[in-house]
Amino acid sequence: MSTDYKFQGWMGLDPSAVDGNMKWQSYEPKPWQETDVDIKITHAGICGSDLHTLRSGWKPTDYPCCVGHEIVGHAVKVGNKAEGDIKVGDRVGVGAQSSSCLKPDCEECANGVENHCQNIGKANTYDDRYPDGSKSYGGYADYWRGPSHFVFKIPEEISSEDAAPMLCGGITLYSPLKRNGCGPGKKVGIIGIGGLGHFGILYAKALGADKIVAISRKANKKDDALKLGADEYISTDEDSKWAEHHAQSVDLLISTVSSPNMPLEQYLQLLRVHGTFIQVGAPEDRLPAFHAFALIAKGAKIGGSAIGAPGEIREMLDLTVKKKVKAWINTRPMKEANQTVVDMGANKARYRYVLVNEAHVK
Repeated sequence: MSTDYKFQGWMGLDPSAVDGNMKWQSYEPKPWQETDVDIKITHAGICGSDLHTLRSGWKPTDYPCCVGHEIVGHAVKVGNKAEGDIKVGDRVGVGAQSSSCLKPDCEECANGVENHCQNIGKANTYDDRYPDGSKSYGGYADYWRGPSHFVFKIPEEISSEDAAPMLCGGITLYSPLKRNGCGPGKKVGIIGIGGLGHFGILYAKALGADKIVAISRKANKKDDALKLGADEYISTDEDSKWAEHHAQSVDLLISTVSSPNMPLEQYLQLLRVHGTFIQVGAPEDRLPAFHAFALIAKGAKIGGSAIGAPGEIREMLDLTVKKKVKAWINTRPMKEANQTVVDMGANKARYRYVLVNEAHVK
């Protein structure tokens, strides 16, 4: 079916793209289906996953690739079988996942954890393939097309620039916090105070944790962490005995660190009996080894979490409105995507970059 708009965006053509060498060019979106929605993109958050993908860090990237999976804009075309009561003109968004099998006999999809679907049909929002073999393209672009099941109405109380990074960065922290009991009576630690970690503090606070401990290598983010809502700050570079001094102090630890050199065994010392450690950062190499007694002695658990399910994203957006959660963001014009990716790689974001497609913002 023809449209009066073109699908074009910033394309990574090889691993040098991460050094500011993306090229603006056209591409062919997935074939239209009546369950799909086309979005005219106004805002696109920049995620660490974008950099890993642009440089083929996790695996060889299927170039050409348009990254960006924190997308907000307006629906310009809605299929007659679309879900979610989405109408043309609605302000909507999509996060890191754009498809799953959705089969009734799929244990994950049937039980509201589509983000863990293990079947053919699951697709990431970019650098992946839909069931028909067509490629998925992301949000550093003018338009996006994908299945409506993974498209969300944005509450009017949340600005587009705030909503965009919540759709991956926000849910990546909200989901493991909520699923692992963050709330009154719980003490929570957030490891890594960056784009993900700052959401960890914000949502731990919104969920009502009794105590929030921010953990980072250097002391330079202490003031920010306390302003975000942390009650305590641990700088691991400043105190050589930090793990000993803060042993058995938290019930839940969420690690956003993407370095394979993290002091994992020392992190585990911070857990209380029956505490839980959840890894959400994704290093390009293996996690470090640790002694089994770090878990056995306390009956502790270690696990992982991947983004969040559609139902959790809607729940997170509702909580965002209720508790007036506001991300710390820096906006940049879409035309400056290359420089912004470079700045992201240099850790200059405080704490999420959002690209603004100025041609589409009225």
